[in-house]
Amino acid sequence: MTIELQASIPHGRIEEKWVTHLDHIRLVGPRNRPKYTIIVVGTGLAGAAAAASMGAMGYKIECFCFQDSPRRAHSIAAQGGINAAKDYRNEGDSVFRLFYDTQKGGDYRSREANVYRLAELSMGIIDQAVAQGVPFAREYGGLLANRSFGGVLVERTFYCRGETGQQLLLGANSALAREIHDGRVRMHTRTELLDIVVVHGRARGIVVRNLVTGEISSFAGDAVVLATGGYSNVYYLSTNAKGCNVTATWRAHKKGAGFANPCFCQIHPTCIPAAGEHQAKLTLMSESLRNDGRIWVPRTKRDTRRAAEIPQDQRYYYLEERYPRFGNLVPRDVASRNAKDVCDEGFGVGPSGLGVYLDFRDAIGDRGADVIESRYGNLFEMYERITGENPRQTPMLIYPAPHYTMGGLWVDYNLMTSLPGLFAIGEANFSDHGANRLGASSLMQCLADGYFIIPLTIGDYISRHPNGEIGTEHPEFKEAEQTLRERTARLLSIHGTRSVESFHRDLGKLMTDHCGISRNEAGLQEALKNIPEIREAFWNDLAINGGSAELNQSLEHAGRVADFLEFAELMCIDALTREESCGCHFRQEYQTRDGEALRNDEEFAHVAVWEYTGEGRTPVLYKEPLHFEALPPARRDYKK
Repeated sequence: MTIELQASIPHGRIEEKWVTHLDHIRLVGPRNRPKYTIIVVGTGLAGAAAAASMGAMGYKIECFCFQDSPRRAHSIAAQGGINAAKDYRNEGDSVFRLFYDTQKGGDYRSREANVYRLAELSMGIIDQAVAQGVPFAREYGGLLANRSFGGVLVERTFYCRGETGQQLLLGANSALAREIHDGRVRMHTRTELLDIVVVHGRARGIVVRNLVTGEISSFAGDAVVLATGGYSNVYYLSTNAKGCNVTATWRAHKKGAGFANPCFCQIHPTCIPAAGEHQAKLTLMSESLRNDGRIWVPRTKRDTRRAAEIPQDQRYYYLEERYPRFGNLVPRDVASRNAKDVCDEGFGVGPSGLGVYLDFRDAIGDRGADVIESRYGNLFEMYERITGENPRQTPMLIYPAPHYTMGGLWVDYNLMTSLPGLFAIGEANFSDHGANRLGASSLMQCLADGYFIIPLTIGDYISRHPNGEIGTEHPEFKEAEQTLRERTARLLSIHGTRSVESFHRDLGKLMTDHCGISRNEAGLQEALKNIPEIREAFWNDLAINGGSAELNQSLEHAGRVADFLEFAELMCIDALTREESCGCHFRQEYQTRDGEALRNDEEFAHVAVWEYTGEGRTPVLYKEPLHFEALPPARRDYKK
């Protein structure tokens, strides 16, 4: 198995690459599209948009999700907004400035052509959503409203109060529902992908498990599209839904798809801290709150006074003092590292000392309670229901938590992985965010991939191959099914003493401690020593009640944790190999005198792409060099 990294980036000026590419790719005619079957796995923004768009074009779509409804995908949890370079504020925003902010935000570890295309398509995404009836916030005169997000100096984020992801997903799913009704999309809910089937070097289908009946079955197609999200649940406690996992992308990796930059995992700065050991997930508070909220800690270490008792001159607004130009709107990785630093130094607040204040006192005083309520009211209500504290009167208590993953399957300009016929879109690929994702750009990427890119670029691939010549009766499908049945039987036959949850917690703590907000060589080596020990204990002492031919959530969880226990090792190897600091990958050995990330462009201006070589074997590293033509790398400075 050898990976070939052919990025297929078009020639020409960056402003012309996408249009030129569309002029020259192969198309599939309308009468031929119904002859092709495309499998789409995942119904979040990327998956729903892709399935609906390709269905509307005439392709036959088989669509899968493990939730009981496609509308329950994790995209529904996105709160703050979606970026677009429309410049409604007349602030001098442009496609190039959005491209620049995204490249700088990703610490110049993104592919330029992909990022520019994303900025270029951003305006059409908003028009599409408005046409679907997405209820964006509006100004008094009727124009769509905008607000700021971290890492930028303009207001370009469109939003629906604190439920932007939910409203955009409802728009995408309304389009999907129409295609399901008209018969062009066949929807399979409560169905989890367990393997990719490869025939003659091409992805030709998938093997799935029905989560209600336990039945394992196969589906064949002319191409497979993974829109299965990210892997932050490797940390156990994260902002992700409990069902989010790495299984689809990891199984694809084991079948030949390169995994890119797995160590690039974003830690979001504004999350509600864990209340105790019992907690199973964390709650995100939208980054949009940093538009008006001010972040601070007491100037005195281990100050036990209530926030209201601390006078103004004894409050340390550390982001405003350290980053005067951007203040509280520095990018997420910078805000998260600084929050950890002040807490580690003893300035943290809350019962555990792992918390900082996000305070709306000044905003309410300056703008009025009604204005702040109209912007963040539902977020305030969410916080109050969870904590019992009213953030209108008492500052929110926040602390960083694992959130979004910039790593994922390597894809070329057409969003095809290194395994021909297998595509990855949205958070499942590595594509557009580099070492750090700026806020309000995940929804942008998902919808750009789903609505505007994959429906066109997939035709360039499938038009080169005959349609439907492989079916599920092929021996590769039967062999994959049998392998999965044996794996399931092995999990159920362990009869140990420990729950799946206990192993997941152990792995999560290890990854948080050694491959979290900051990393170092000693910690990563320690993790690489301990992960195989946890994995061995898992396969020898796991307890699962119930059987395989039924609804069995412990069995589901066990399969996902088994994959996390393999994938975590690759994350740590990648983090150990990348001997620099960039974006969310902060190696303590590599920092400037003032504690900022220190890149090494001479040795690490590349995408790290890993090849699976077999169980127990060292993965092989391939490198896609990153070429900077439109925007040469510069120091990522948010202080001046």
